[in-house]
Amino acid sequence: MNNAIQINDVALELNGTPILRGVSFDIGQGEYVSIIGPNGAGKTTLLRCLLGMYSYNGSARINGTECRGYDSRALARQVSYVPQTHDIEFPLAVYDFVMMGRYPYLSALSPAQKQDEEAVERALQITGTGQFRNRTLRTLSGGERQKVYIAAALAQETPVMLLDEPATFLDWRHQTEVMKLLKKINAECGATILAVNHDLNSAAHWSDRIIALKNGKTLFSGTPQELIQPAPLETLFETAFVRKETLAPASEQ
Repeated sequence: MNNAIQINDVALELNGTPILRGVSFDIGQGEYVSIIGPNGAGKTTLLRCLLGMYSYNGSARINGTECRGYDSRALARQVSYVPQTHDIEFPLAVYDFVMMGRYPYLSALSPAQKQDEEAVERALQITGTGQFRNRTLRTLSGGERQKVYIAAALAQETPVMLLDEPATFLDWRHQTEVMKLLKKINAECGATILAVNHDLNSAAHWSDRIIALKNGKTLFSGTPQELIQPAPLETLFETAFVRKETLAPASEQ
């Protein structure tokens, strides 16, 4: 399997405070990987390194090219991003917002081309958000809005998709719908997905592999079955765990 993401000894300080301390791992093309860890472990910061937002030490490559070596438009053709929160109220119709995902291919002076319109229509169809195309984002529920944000990332047509806690603050039904959607994009569109997830059960249920960060270092990389045991979880979170049977959403895996 070829690697879509290669992270080797990535280190970063912010305002003199070490955030990442030599993180290393690879993610194969087409994998669905979740990053977990306690608050302050460096999870979101690591995603931002892959997006070229920070100048880091070490190496972080997407499809063989160093992230800090891409120009912004070229990088945006390789990786899309759905952030944790969306505090800005976009006064846009859903269709127009999803079209914004085509920005790596559009120029400021030219209208959308046929391939841009086709990419947007595909994204709306896959995410089931076409019914909202003429509604403004602010009129949608949290779960509906999150699907639209994912549609915009999907319209970007990148081989790698990064997400920061994609189901945070959603109720159980909408959490499940969003996670099923991501699994569908991973399986049917071939996207490599790397998602920060604070929910252990969700990460274990949907991911092919889990990477755990603690104190800015890679503590664990393996299958959900290997991680979801009392001993490794106690080491990660410094609290006792008891393994019990839990309910999980029905999936179409």
